[in-house]
Amino acid sequence: MQINMAAPCIFGLESLVRRELEDMGAQNVSAENGRVFFSGDESMLARANIRSRYSERIYIDLGSFEAHSFEDLFQGTKALKWEQWISQYDEFPVKGYSVNSDLFSVSDCQSIVKKAVVERLKGVYGIDWFEETGAKHQIEFSIIKNTVHLMIDTTGNGLHKRGYRPVANDAPLKETLAAAICSFSRLRPYHTLYDPMCGSGTILIEGAMLVHNIAPGINRHFSAERFEQIDFSVWEKEREEARQAEICQSDFKAYGSDIDLDALETARQNAQRAGVEKYIEFKRADIKDFSPITDRGTVICNPPYGERMLTKPQADGLIKTMGEVFPKRHSFSYSVISPNEDFEELFKRKADKRRKLYNGMIKCQLYMYFK
Repeated sequence: MQINMAAPCIFGLESLVRRELEDMGAQNVSAENGRVFFSGDESMLARANIRSRYSERIYIDLGSFEAHSFEDLFQGTKALKWEQWISQYDEFPVKGYSVNSDLFSVSDCQSIVKKAVVERLKGVYGIDWFEETGAKHQIEFSIIKNTVHLMIDTTGNGLHKRGYRPVANDAPLKETLAAAICSFSRLRPYHTLYDPMCGSGTILIEGAMLVHNIAPGINRHFSAERFEQIDFSVWEKEREEARQAEICQSDFKAYGSDIDLDALETARQNAQRAGVEKYIEFKRADIKDFSPITDRGTVICNPPYGERMLTKPQADGLIKTMGEVFPKRHSFSYSVISPNEDFEELFKRKADKRRKLYNGMIKCQLYMYFK
């Protein structure tokens, strides 16, 4: 069965998501702001959930249409083939959002979409009451400039929830973003990775998973595993193929340091849960004492921004310190994500490349130094 799907992502990661889906064998891949659309069969749906490193979740894309009135919304929703995915026993709650559209009341739109789906299914199944005691099929709508997209979530908990980080520090970097920064930094299996402000270890863990091709969703479950329309053997096969694709031998080594002993202990536990503890060494150290022990290295870090952790002057001071202890040096590269517009001035060096990224709702730049 050919399925149309959508993968929302953090703004700035569309190119990474598009490329990884193409590498997985997805068809008709196209990117727009914050979303990548693609198609494939049931195996592709499972594969995208298990292997996507940068997507936030995977949706079944039921269809889209223009709506300027509640009647437009009702009729457009009712015309879609919901019965292909929702049985007479399944649970199908509705949520969504509306931006720059004539239909701006989200609660009213939720009610209309729910009513339309019910009316469609009543006609198909010949029943008037839906128990909704079966598998959860979360319906989500987006209305952007009067264009409605209707989707069913196949993921459940977001894809950034790999399962290795039940506890994080006060200002954690999302796993999907950490993986993306490692990719933008051109991390390879023969590299040595450093994070001198590692916190709960997310960058180091995602780096180790990336270079060893460890599927981020290999040890978790997804809501679509309960969908009766997808045989469970599809998931088992995709998990086994993902395990077979892992790189077991490499020269990769990572070093993480932080001044917070509790954060370091959490990082060690997270690395162990992720199965990459053998690649990473942790130690207590202040950023001002950063001194790499190898001739080559890839340094990636997410310093405090002066918002949730530290004051603004303290955060500025950290950037100045980084500029001093991250010297321009052959065979070393540096990537730092920061919202500070004065970063380059404080760091005392213009970045070789910059990328606009969002850490949560915070607009940041990834400052990269590799020359």
